[in-house]
Amino acid sequence: MLQTSPVLDAQAVAPPGHSLEPEVIRATLMQGLGQRFAGARLLVLIPDHTRTLPLPLLFPLMVEALEGARQVDFMVALGTHPPLSDEAINRLLGLTPEDRAGRYRHIRFFNHAWQDPDALATVGVLTREQVQTLAGDAWHPSLGGDVPVRINRRALEVDHIIILGPTFPHEVVGFSGGAKYLFPGISGPEMINVTHWLGALITIMDTIGLKSTPVRDIIHAAATHVPTPITLASLVVEGEGVSGMFIGGYLDAFDAAATLSSERHIIWLDRPFERALSWAAPMYDELWTGAKAMYKLEPAIADGGEIIVYAPHLDTVSHVHGHYLYEIGYHVRDYFLRQWERFSHVPLGVLAHSTHLKGAGTYERSVERPRIQVTLSSKLSAEDCERLNLGYLDPASVDPSAWAGREDEGILFVPKAGEMLYRVRPAATANDALLTPDET
Repeated sequence: MLQTSPVLDAQAVAPPGHSLEPEVIRATLMQGLGQRFAGARLLVLIPDHTRTLPLPLLFPLMVEALEGARQVDFMVALGTHPPLSDEAINRLLGLTPEDRAGRYRHIRFFNHAWQDPDALATVGVLTREQVQTLAGDAWHPSLGGDVPVRINRRALEVDHIIILGPTFPHEVVGFSGGAKYLFPGISGPEMINVTHWLGALITIMDTIGLKSTPVRDIIHAAATHVPTPITLASLVVEGEGVSGMFIGGYLDAFDAAATLSSERHIIWLDRPFERALSWAAPMYDELWTGAKAMYKLEPAIADGGEIIVYAPHLDTVSHVHGHYLYEIGYHVRDYFLRQWERFSHVPLGVLAHSTHLKGAGTYERSVERPRIQVTLSSKLSAEDCERLNLGYLDPASVDPSAWAGREDEGILFVPKAGEMLYRVRPAATANDALLTPDET
């Protein structure tokens, strides 16, 4: 239902187990965005296909709400993900070529280009001292010195930025969404690398599902350097439906969305599982993103347990970073920190992905001991998995139905993994973002 808020321009929340009706979604967008941007040049940031969001529903409603603007551009906030073709953008938004040439001919579409210096502009710098202060006890010299705050220059050529995206528990920043669509969404490589490596230093176990994290603080510090005004339309998605919408300043709207996400996207367990078959959703077309099937389950697995990332469709490690990952493999954090000179040439974001997928563990006296076993069941061969330092399971040998309903045996099956977070219920916590629903 549509609600009023003293700090938000508009919001709507559906009861648990329900989704907002399209007319409520439209009314919320009109209340939050309609009639506000007459004559303005706008840049709307959206996610790519690796994030669940009903963009075919939302796109025409957004265009309607922004009617009267002088210019409306949509940009896919890719971070380092591969760019989308025109056909892929059409699929993402539910458009046909005729739509693009006809009713939406005034709308321009762009991919972020993180590696193109000409596409980026420097808006500020985070000093080494700032990063060290914000990182706190997690700071490590490997984070380097001052961090240039670079952003896609199109964000500086408009009158207003609108972020349209979902919020889920996230392995690097705690919860996704909000200003994360700026950094790393449309930023240069420096912020991408520093934020992801700081998240890796802290580890998934101490980050995911927390509303306030050092990485989020660094992102918000960088966002203060962006001179263009920003409005956030943050959505909470369950299944294929929208269960919450929050429109306003990027701090307040994110805070509200993360609070609802913590209630709707975290499944609390009374005890950890020994094994899990985590079926990566088909929208993850490379291990770089399909690894979310591991991230969201790591806190639910007992020491010495195993997560099998089942992705029978997946045949690529990373379109952009694969050569580095085949060079270094997947390892726990301290494997890299204790051999830093050997790995210092590798981008920090790549090292972060490597240790995130391998999970927590130790590296002492040249012996690596991961906390859990991570096994990949995909089109990648046994030889590839050995080279990557991951376990291998032939996907043809897996019958997913045989894994279902075995929780009493200590076995968990997640049929669409990558967005819902599984955690063991804490006895007590000081962070309200980790409170279970019946405790909030």
